[in-house]
Amino acid sequence: MVEVDMPYQDGQFGCPVEVGLQMVSGKWKPRILYALQQRTKRFGELQREVAGVSRHVLTTQLRELEASGLIHRQVYGQVPPKVEYSLTELGNSLTPILEQMIKIGEHYISTHKTDSAVDV
Repeated sequence: MVEVDMPYQDGQFGCPVEVGLQMVSGKWKPRILYALQQRTKRFGELQREVAGVSRHVLTTQLRELEASGLIHRQVYGQVPPKVEYSLTELGNSLTPILEQMIKIGEHYISTHKTDSAVDV
């Protein structure tokens, strides 16, 4: 087995690839980031756009994305409360990666499509 020497290895965080993957890992985070690429959205808009996600899970995922610095949460001091979510500069930097992942996924689906569901 050939060991690959990582050009950068941080004592606190470890492998940068693993850190990057952890920031966007999960079923919902890429879909949330993709939805926010279009424009700033409120919680309800995100919940409708990311079909199938529960309120609790969406809230948790948004908090994690905010803690990672990928999204910004803007709270307006009004009644009823208004909260909007948008991508940060770091979050926007993921756009080419997400677009490439879409292309890879589309290619995989088109070349592996059968009468039964595709298992990845």
